[in-house]
Amino acid sequence: MPNLARAILIVVAVFVVAVATTLVVRTRTARVEALGPAPSTADLRIKEVDLEEVTKGVRWRLRAEQALMYEQEGRTNLKSLTVRVFQKDRSWTIVGEEGDLHQKIRTVEVRKNVVITSSDGLRMDTSVIHWDADAQRLWTDEPVTLSRDGSVIQGTAFDMTTDDETATVAGRVRATFTRSRAQ
Repeated sequence: MPNLARAILIVVAVFVVAVATTLVVRTRTARVEALGPAPSTADLRIKEVDLEEVTKGVRWRLRAEQALMYEQEGRTNLKSLTVRVFQKDRSWTIVGEEGDLHQKIRTVEVRKNVVITSSDGLRMDTSVIHWDADAQRLWTDEPVTLSRDGSVIQGTAFDMTTDDETATVAGRVRATFTRSRAQ
């Protein structure tokens, strides 16, 4: 699990830095489509965001139905987002109904029905996940479920750092391990 924890953190760190940089650079030249009367005070609204980039050998792609940029706050709000991260030997998909990217403090929060899946079968479900790029930390204080090949770990919080390559499922933890029939 330590290698898995490190891999998840590295993927999220690369994603955070790349999305922040790309959104800031590309919004200066982005074509903006009117969405009708403005219900928000966003400085810039972008419909159907589709960004793809390669950072440190990792290719990622962000798709969102809408991005609302608040330049004064240094925050970008994303609606209905999907991030695909492609590494050499595995890929990750992160899905959430909404999220916030805070450029100034280098953090990301993905909310509502958050699901992280990997091509090697790991799945993580929660209602919110946070990433702090400076601390290299991925966490949630909400209930979390990790599953793979029929084995399930549930807890009331999750915390992972790349410094010591550890992941912790906290609170009242319940784990069910099943043996694969192929073994």
